[in-house]
This record gives sequence, structure tokens and C-alpha cells, in this order.
Amino acid sequence: MTAADGSGPSPRVLIADDQTLIRTGFRLILTARGIEVVGEAADGVEAVAAARRLRPDVVLMDVRMPNLDGLEATRLVLDQLPQCRILILTTFDLDRYVYTALASGASGFLLKDVTPEHLAAAVRLVGTGDALLAPSITRRLVERFAAEPGRAPAVHADLTALTPRELEVLTLLGRGLSNTDLAAALTLSEATVKSHVARIFAKLGLRDRAQAVVVAYETGLVRAGDSGARGAGPA
Repeated sequence: MTAADGSGPSPRVLIADDQTLIRTGFRLILTARGIEVVGEAADGVEAVAAARRLRPDVVLMDVRMPNLDGLEATRLVLDQLPQCRILILTTFDLDRYVYTALASGASGFLLKDVTPEHLAAAVRLVGTGDALLAPSITRRLVERFAAEPGRAPAVHADLTALTPRELEVLTLLGRGLSNTDLAAALTLSEATVKSHVARIFAKLGLRDRAQAVVVAYETGLVRAGDSGARGAGPA
């Protein structure tokens, strides 16, 4: 299916939420903007089954649902469909479940009062393989939960596999810099930055920038209050 604005193919979307009105509203918003909604699910069990059957490009996943919550459903979907992208739906941005979902491979999160324009743009963005990161919100979320005393890391990563340059790139990724900002900060071309980012993801087994931010904080490369978050862009 092609986007209504002619910007290219639109992702196929599955909506998983236990509230009928939310599912209906999001379906209407997306279809009105040329984005195909291939199915709906009212709980996590239905979401996993529907994802397996329909193979959507993007799943809008409510974080709290009956029978199986969105966190476990996210893990199961990504285990079975690693190319699928998941956007977590929540009513509260500083949510431990959202943090854990990002660490588990979700590509971002949206508040349920999101505007129609932002919803459609977010779905298209993650549908291309990018992560949805609003730096100010993501940093507050990660800073709140990444360094809790006694808590085991949500993403286990061995940074010894990275070169000094890759460590530098990961640190700036954790601060929310886009590829353009990274290139400027390191005096590199964007193509070279993208190569570094791809190697970091491959070495650490990361899906996208969302997990990279979590790793940067949990390993101490970035600490609460560090400056430098000027934007978040495609990986």
C-alpha cells in the first residue's frame, strides 16, 4: 500500500489494546492517512497470535493488557518476527514497563493522547526500521530506571568488543545525538557514522537506537545530567 502523501509504501499495522475505543480511534486515524491496519487484538495472547498470522510491519502494543501484558507479548513477537517493529502505547511516560519494553527491543513508545499527525508519523518512521526517540522524554525515562541500586541490567552487553571510536559513538548515541549531529561532533561523514552505528548494533546484538540508549546508561557511558542530547534521528 502506498502512503496517501506519495512518500512511499506504508507499513502494515496491527493494533493491540484492550480498549475498543482506542483500537477503533487509531484504526480510523491511520487508515485516513493511507496506512493499512491489518488487524486488531484485545489482549497480549491475541496480539502474539495475530502477529504470527498477519506478519505486520509495525505493532502498536498497549503496555498493560489482560491475559498477557504488552511487555511479554513484545518479547514473544520479536522472538518470532525479528523484523517487526513495536511501538508501546502507554498513558504515563515515566513507566517501568515502557523502559523494560525498550530494553527488550521495542522501537519506541507513544502516549495514548498522541495527536493524529504524530501517530501516523511515528508509525511510518519505525516502519522504515528507525527508532522513535524523543530525546527529552527518553532521557528522563532511562535516567529514572537505568541506575536503580541492585537492579540487574535490562540489556546485557559486553563493551570490550567495541573499538575506542565505537565507544565514543555509542556514548553520543546514548545522549540522543542524530547521525547528523554525530558526524559534526566527530568530524566524520554521515556514511561513516552509519557504518559505526551498524557495527555497534551487530557486536552488541542491538535492534536499534532505543536499546543503544539503554545500554549507554546501564554501562555508565552516559550518566544522568550528561549534556549533548540535541536530537534523535534514523540509525
